[in-house]
Amino acid sequence: MISKEILKKIKQIELSTRRLLSGSLVGDSRSAIKGSGLEFDQIREYQLGDDVRFIDWKSSVRMDKILVKQYREERNRTVLLAVDVSSSMFFSSGDQLKSESVAQIASVLALVASYGKDQVGLILFSDDVELCIPPASGRSHVRKIMETVLSHAQSQKKTNICAALRYAVNLKRKDVILFVLSDFIGNDFSKSLGLAASRYDVVAMRCVDAHEQKFPAVGFLECQDSETGQSLVLDARGKGVRSINAFLHAWRSEQDALFKKYGVDCIEITSRQDFMGDLIKFFRRRMRY
Repeated sequence: MISKEILKKIKQIELSTRRLLSGSLVGDSRSAIKGSGLEFDQIREYQLGDDVRFIDWKSSVRMDKILVKQYREERNRTVLLAVDVSSSMFFSSGDQLKSESVAQIASVLALVASYGKDQVGLILFSDDVELCIPPASGRSHVRKIMETVLSHAQSQKKTNICAALRYAVNLKRKDVILFVLSDFIGNDFSKSLGLAASRYDVVAMRCVDAHEQKFPAVGFLECQDSETGQSLVLDARGKGVRSINAFLHAWRSEQDALFKKYGVDCIEITSRQDFMGDLIKFFRRRMRY
């Protein structure tokens, strides 16, 4: 049973997304083609280059000009959302957890894909794939995806991005855009990323906390790794905090180079950022709605 709070969040996201999409072209991804299709569209006058097999001879005789049948074809694209639900995602130095930001992003992506009549699937992963909702279309299906990502409970598990990438590749779908929503704090995933990028159009949505972009100077700080339970003391003073920030910068730069190597776009989002408008604009450009 879905809680009233989750239902309220779903309605708010649907309303915000619909408002941002109002007046746009999203909502009809069908394209007119010359040839066979799934749905008859209209009869129109013959144009140079049209396939003569689709001339409507009866109508042509009646109208005393050459007419052809035109069809509309539904695009059979798939949007896969691989969402990180490991322990590191349930962290925040502000009001909103990284997991909450990722859940909102996944919900918006699912909604926009649905408005574009594309199929949407969901993969939840931590140290392994925890749940998969196979790609499908329709409002009730997208609602199920939204409910799942918004209500998933925290688990004390590590991050294994390779598991999600391998699982997505093994689905063997055609015409796929794979969004990986994670903080990308985990094991080496370069080989799995290369394989996924060779099969699918992959986009990395790197959701990080503001303090994972730039650590504040707060002196000595006792910390615990949420995924391993290991405790340590950070020296966040002067040279100490500069070393921490140099490490964070190098980590992001190394990942950015890896994404660039395999032609993967990386969009970095913080939990304090208003991302809805920019996210929808990017998605529409990428999907050519």
